[in-house]
Amino acid sequence: MKLNIYFLFLGFIGLCKLSLSQDIHWSQFNDNQLFQNPAHAGNFNGDYRFISNYRNQWKSVTVPFSTFSASIDMRKKNLGIGVLFFHDQAGDGKFKTIEAQVNLSYQLNLVKDSSHVLRFGLNGGLNHRQLNWDKLYFDNQFNGYVFDPTLPTNENYQADSKSNLSIGMGVMHEWKKTNRFKITSGIGAYNLNQPNQGFYTSIVKRDIRFTSFVKGTFQLNPKWDVVPSIQYSQQGIYRELIVGSSLKYYLLDTPKKYQALYIGGWNRGVDASFLSLGMDYNDLFVGISYDINYSKLVPASRLRGGFELAARYIIRTFKPKKILHRVCPDFI
Repeated sequence: MKLNIYFLFLGFIGLCKLSLSQDIHWSQFNDNQLFQNPAHAGNFNGDYRFISNYRNQWKSVTVPFSTFSASIDMRKKNLGIGVLFFHDQAGDGKFKTIEAQVNLSYQLNLVKDSSHVLRFGLNGGLNHRQLNWDKLYFDNQFNGYVFDPTLPTNENYQADSKSNLSIGMGVMHEWKKTNRFKITSGIGAYNLNQPNQGFYTSIVKRDIRFTSFVKGTFQLNPKWDVVPSIQYSQQGIYRELIVGSSLKYYLLDTPKKYQALYIGGWNRGVDASFLSLGMDYNDLFVGISYDINYSKLVPASRLRGGFELAARYIIRTFKPKKILHRVCPDFI
């Protein structure tokens, strides 16, 4: 328990350091584990885990911002490996960000019964950004009466895409009394090499993204659990604090069948609140959330923010025990 507080404290100290551009973000941050911290790779009960996420926001204000993410990870004893891909498109210029990441983790058991576990993670990614200049309007295309998109822009831009490599790392601690009473915390840092993502000759460094989180699961009674969590992220001048909790209701919990429902409420600083619903069905999880915007953009958004979906599926490879049959001698 003390280690969780210690890691969280270190995370907030690191987050106070300013490192200018913002990575994508998710409301259902607990259901996009590899994006949250590379140490999550392989941190599940099973052999293979598939996760997908989709977010669509600001449809009522401008051209919708859409983000899609997919990942797969696996574990081999104390080692974990995962691959994450995401595609983000924003604005009139269809500004695209495509990134592929590889995540590696190692688990260190602090006690024999594995009730206290440390996980260390490394992350490496290839980031590609592209802008469609033909979709943008400029002053030179104003003919005196209206905008004429057929007129030349007279803009001397040097490139419409940029690719670079990024590296990151993270650490997590888990204290588990039972599957229904546990606390997980972690800190992570991405873009540690601060790659240049400028489209012109000027250097525009991609800011380091710091993330700290704490998540708990606490049993209330045989049917109900409360699952609170908090996440703080900082990238350059941007800061995001999400606080909230889900209630989990067990429909079935037997060795062969498992079903549970989730309902949650969350707050993201002075920006928005969102509601979430989810369901476990054996090894499948599906979640949905909707952001209710109450920032200064309310006159345009009319309280509408982002719609998000999450899905997770775990494959467990069944390995039957090898039974040796002993042949008895004929005289017995």
